[in-house]
Amino acid sequence: MRLVSLRQRRRVSLAACVLLGAASLVTSANAQEADGESEARQETVVVQGRRVSTADTAIGQGEATNTVAVTRDELLSAPGGISGLKMLESLPGFNVQTDGALGLYEFGNSVTVRAFNLQQIGFVLDGVPMGRSDAFGGSPIFRYVDNENLGSVVASPGAGDVSLPSYASLGPIVSYNTVDTSETPGGMISYTMGDDNLERSFIKLETGDINGLSAYISRSKTDSDLWRGPGTIDREHIEGKIKYEFDADTFIKFGYVHNDFFDYDSPSAPESTFENDYYYGYSPTIPETGCISPTPGVYDFNGDGAITDADFTPIFTGGTCTSYYEDRINIRDDSLYSLNFQTDITPNLIFKATAYQEDKDGYGVSPEGTSSALARFLGQSAVGLDVVYPRGVQYGLSGVGGTRKGFVGGIEWQAANHKVEAGFWVEDEDYTRTQARLNKTNGSADGDVIYDETVYYRRNYTSVRDTLQLYLKDTVSLMDDRLNLEIGVKSLSVDYSLDGYRDYDDYYRIEEGTGAFLPGYGPQSVGETYENNFLPMVGGVYDLNGTDQVFASYSQNYALPRGADDIFSIAATDPTTDPLPAPEGEESENYEVGFRTNRPQFYGSAALFYTSFDNRLVAGSVINPATAQPEAYYISAGKTDAYGFELSGVYKPDVFDGKLYFDGNLTYNKTEVKDDTNVDGEGALDPTVDYLSGNGLPDSPEWLATGGITYEPTEWLVANVSGKYTGKRYAQFNDRYDMEAFTLLSAYLDLGGPNDFGIPENVSLRFNVDNLLDEEVPTAFVFAGSAFFRPLNPRTFQATLTVRF
Repeated sequence: MRLVSLRQRRRVSLAACVLLGAASLVTSANAQEADGESEARQETVVVQGRRVSTADTAIGQGEATNTVAVTRDELLSAPGGISGLKMLESLPGFNVQTDGALGLYEFGNSVTVRAFNLQQIGFVLDGVPMGRSDAFGGSPIFRYVDNENLGSVVASPGAGDVSLPSYASLGPIVSYNTVDTSETPGGMISYTMGDDNLERSFIKLETGDINGLSAYISRSKTDSDLWRGPGTIDREHIEGKIKYEFDADTFIKFGYVHNDFFDYDSPSAPESTFENDYYYGYSPTIPETGCISPTPGVYDFNGDGAITDADFTPIFTGGTCTSYYEDRINIRDDSLYSLNFQTDITPNLIFKATAYQEDKDGYGVSPEGTSSALARFLGQSAVGLDVVYPRGVQYGLSGVGGTRKGFVGGIEWQAANHKVEAGFWVEDEDYTRTQARLNKTNGSADGDVIYDETVYYRRNYTSVRDTLQLYLKDTVSLMDDRLNLEIGVKSLSVDYSLDGYRDYDDYYRIEEGTGAFLPGYGPQSVGETYENNFLPMVGGVYDLNGTDQVFASYSQNYALPRGADDIFSIAATDPTTDPLPAPEGEESENYEVGFRTNRPQFYGSAALFYTSFDNRLVAGSVINPATAQPEAYYISAGKTDAYGFELSGVYKPDVFDGKLYFDGNLTYNKTEVKDDTNVDGEGALDPTVDYLSGNGLPDSPEWLATGGITYEPTEWLVANVSGKYTGKRYAQFNDRYDMEAFTLLSAYLDLGGPNDFGIPENVSLRFNVDNLLDEEVPTAFVFAGSAFFRPLNPRTFQATLTVRF
């Protein structure tokens, strides 16, 4: 356990005293005012448009932190079936790279914001914390949302509210908020067709309000080919909500999400691979020759010297035998249940509660050739494990599953000019992972799996996270509500444990010097308690006038180490005599100051930020010889700083008679490692792996920009062209292997609404195109820490027909 230092406590206390002192002076000055309503409270006319909704949400009007959002109208303009993660790429600061135009491939997602990455961002869906974002065993947000059901995606890139639950966030919080049930019965049906044989259907039915009871149910089905190599994507997604309103201030809601997902893998590779073959993928067929080589003699399966029908002739397989696409799949079956309740205990006291349960199940498959599998078999067989000689190509089965159960509760109390919020979050999460290699009939990649012939074992463990978070926050309104000060604090405690077979060395070991096989360490129990009881947040927002605000904030954050399962499952030393030290919890301090404006022709925001990390864990990559793909490991980069600015806005000049408007954002983000970090501790720094002071972080471009032009000549037509610029990045540590900047254009045309053609107003047709100029970027996506990439998808078209009723 590492608590905040006395020096940090004094710094926060000083900041709080300064703000409270300022509040006292302001209160005194405010008491002398008798002019009635202030200028800041006057209503103003703001930018409006079919794709520019609710400016106060888009720029975080009234928030003490830089808060930006994707609003509902923007979400409904996106391509049908787009990933919930890809929705963030239009927000300032967010560097989002995905595989494919829709971003549905779960192992092809990369997100950085400021100096944070995907696993250091907290995600919340309708008040439910989403846990880890890992594709293996996590709860990534894209499994639980459909665009058509979202009302907004609200992001705080640097300092999220202390009341939001997360053990992963080091500052950033992203809240996905679904639409409420409708008061009138109806629904919608949409159908999408596009490149790569894309077909997607969406249907939603609304009951309307029936004596306080309302509900909806929706189902989407997405089928598509991979854009490179053989294979498909198959996603079935169901969402439902039931709401009952007892009165205007009391309701209960039940939510349900089910996601059934199946897809084939696509390979990452060095840049040279995609320069030679941009559409490189796994093989659609098994090579007819040069792949399988029988071994002389027959393997005695029973070991009794008598050859029977159960015995077989082993075969050896080369690398081309393991490139068959049918042996590389991912399957996930996840469900989320939630129950929300809210009531007013008194007119000034509101109680809110959310209970939830998430059930996760699935597995992934990757093949392995004979040589590497044989080495593992020989070791495990020598120590008496129940393993079978490899027949040929191995079926690598990785199982994942688990359950998260939690409860979030809190109160809001309005007393004079104070709004006091207090609450807690408890969660119990268990996650089970298994890994083993199994034989297939005839040793062929297209053979049937022989589930009772295990060639070797790798993992079989269960990890548990018991979480408790408490928070207290006071928002003080001063100067006729022109000044709002926020002072909050939270505590976070996570008891982490991992039990079972962690990795190879728990099954068998190789004695140094002799090479003899020894029994493994056996199943182990490891873990640590991560706790910080003082995580403050201080902020304020001040209305300069009726259109402009300034804001500032400071926060401290603490998180469970990213990649905890990968770290604690290392089995390289004897846990009884030489246990590996548990990593320290990650810590950060976030500073922000900014300005936002909301005017008749323009709204926007600007923020300066500075972030300081301690105990920052970063993912490196090694190439797994069995799969020829990067596999993450984690090291400490010590202290890391990040600083820069974020600008965003929408401009609708009068000169175009309200028919043309512009939107855009610009981000400068400078990351800098402050400590030299040597992985093995031997003193000799490896420049491809280790960090050196003064260098930046991989996959963190200094410059990001997006911009768009929207044209609305009539009520029935909206056209848009948007661009995204990703600046120069580095793939490896120590600013090695630089990746060139690139720009991506996309566009859409939306037809529908009031018209003179006799077409029903409830029918609309939308065309979307991604990568409009068909740019080729071999290094669009990078596995940070290695020079393995995924290329940018080519130009991709789709059309969506929607009928609302």
